[in-house]
Amino acid sequence: MANIVSITDLTHDYRGIAHVDGKTIFITNALPGEEVQYEILKKHRSYDEAKATEILSPSPFRVSPPCPFFQSCGGCSAQHFQIEAQRHHKQALLLEQLARIGKVTGKEIAPPLESPPWHYRTKARLGVRYVEKKQKTIVGFREKNGRYLADLESCHVLHPSIGPHLKQLRDCIETLSCKKEIPQIEIAVGEPSQLALIIRHLTPLSEEDKKRLQDFGVAYDCRIYLQPHGPQSIHKIWPLQGSDFLQYSLPGFGLTFEFHPCDFTQINSFLNPLMVSQAMEWLQPQKEERILDLFCGLGNFTLPLAQKAEHVVGIEGSDTMVHRAKENAKRHELHNTEFYAADLFQPLAQQEWIQSFDALLLDPPRSGAEAIVKSIEKLNPKRILYVSCNPDTFARDAGILVHEKHYDLLKVGMMDMFPHTAHVESMALFQKNS
Repeated sequence: MANIVSITDLTHDYRGIAHVDGKTIFITNALPGEEVQYEILKKHRSYDEAKATEILSPSPFRVSPPCPFFQSCGGCSAQHFQIEAQRHHKQALLLEQLARIGKVTGKEIAPPLESPPWHYRTKARLGVRYVEKKQKTIVGFREKNGRYLADLESCHVLHPSIGPHLKQLRDCIETLSCKKEIPQIEIAVGEPSQLALIIRHLTPLSEEDKKRLQDFGVAYDCRIYLQPHGPQSIHKIWPLQGSDFLQYSLPGFGLTFEFHPCDFTQINSFLNPLMVSQAMEWLQPQKEERILDLFCGLGNFTLPLAQKAEHVVGIEGSDTMVHRAKENAKRHELHNTEFYAADLFQPLAQQEWIQSFDALLLDPPRSGAEAIVKSIEKLNPKRILYVSCNPDTFARDAGILVHEKHYDLLKVGMMDMFPHTAHVESMALFQKNS
């Protein structure tokens, strides 16, 4: 007898939720309101995992995924879900986590910040594996089950300089004598369409191997870097002349940033300028203010702030990124900036940059900024602009700011930095209450 069930809700990673005999089942490729036939993949004590094998009554929000590899590839989880419905789901998830974890409600809910849903991704890490049984090299993201690599020939979310050409990249790797010793390829794209590939290899490449990679660089107008050991070993082998750096711009601010392909940058080149503009609009930096930018990276927010404020201090954990930020500020003659390296995951201890600021911009990694918000008195900002990539840790930190540190959450909204995935980015504005 076939397993048939009605889907009542959706998890954060776009699995349908159903209940059978008091037990919860999480079902991939199933949407709320649908009746589906399913197959159990894994049983647990309190829940089961399954996949939908047939959609008996499709949701009005179901769409046909354009990518032929969607069912197997783990790079995306929601191509079957209408993009507007995805954004509504992410916004609802953000607000739900704020209420459940932080016990906080924003005074104003901003509409989602959106970008084109395809070909937006400018940074990625592809796995590479030679499969002996198939006598074949595979290049791709991990499959949805996480055990193997998806055998991709194209990707609809990667930048068009590389997304349509994964088969050709795979074929190039297939010709290398060291193909069994290449575990991954890093992708970075700058402007305009500056494609860079970083080839990680565990054994030295022959001159013939290098030549074949250089030929690929010529054919697809991309820079080829090799990484024989750690990140410090990365070096460019094509083109032989020119800078090792890429660049991206914030046209609304007249700013251009140089970055190395292995540096952290925002992966969505469409959304980043919109995000920075919204941050400036919400925070409203004034010409007489001193502003602190924590987790500043290479200055993505710091430099726009410096155009409007009296003085801006940027703090980052990496000495390399601090150097990069200083260079970007120097190129634009923004001399009202200072940059320091510091561990921002430890309680704030006395350092030369710790003092009162008029405003604070926070853009932490997924673990959030708990150490910062717990000692926010040392910085005493009137306003805090918080950019988050994890609703759970953001909700935790928002709860601390509102319930313990006497800030009001004035405005909050989702930013769709990663369409078709479960990643939820958000922006929030806090103000110290009087």
